[in-house]
Amino acid sequence: MPKKIVNVKINGRAVEEAVEPRTLLVHFLREKCHLTGAHIGCETSHCGACTVDIDGRSVKSCTHLAVQCDGSEVLTVEGLAQGGVLHAVQEGFYKEHGLQCGFCTPGMLMRAYRFLQENPDPTEEEIRMGMSGNLCRCTGYQNIVKAVQYAARKLRETQAATA
Repeated sequence: MPKKIVNVKINGRAVEEAVEPRTLLVHFLREKCHLTGAHIGCETSHCGACTVDIDGRSVKSCTHLAVQCDGSEVLTVEGLAQGGVLHAVQEGFYKEHGLQCGFCTPGMLMRAYRFLQENPDPTEEEIRMGMSGNLCRCTGYQNIVKAVQYAARKLRETQAATA
């Protein structure tokens, strides 16, 4: 099968790579780009461990083809921190103990990042619904909710300080 050229911006860096048309985005990121934050969990898009952000929306990279990203901007968990400073969602998961084994954490962080772009002042119920496509096998989700609440507060405070 002939390879297709994919031009994509990943975490702000332009990437041009030849891939087989059937290559899943998660494999492209992990094997071609050496970005191993997106984890391969269920391979059916149910768990969300592979969640990344593509052109402003959360996408499960285990069921998304790399060629579908041609011309797109992709943000992975590796691109959240800037200049050595954790993003508010990363800080929230750290401060509020929003992880245990850590396997789901990259996908949770990416979904929380996009969710807070969509809803900067969510209720607990809205957080639970907004994060419901990402599963954690270790926690009762309470600390994940607290982590998202922490990040929401911090993002709002940062925005108010710069306004």
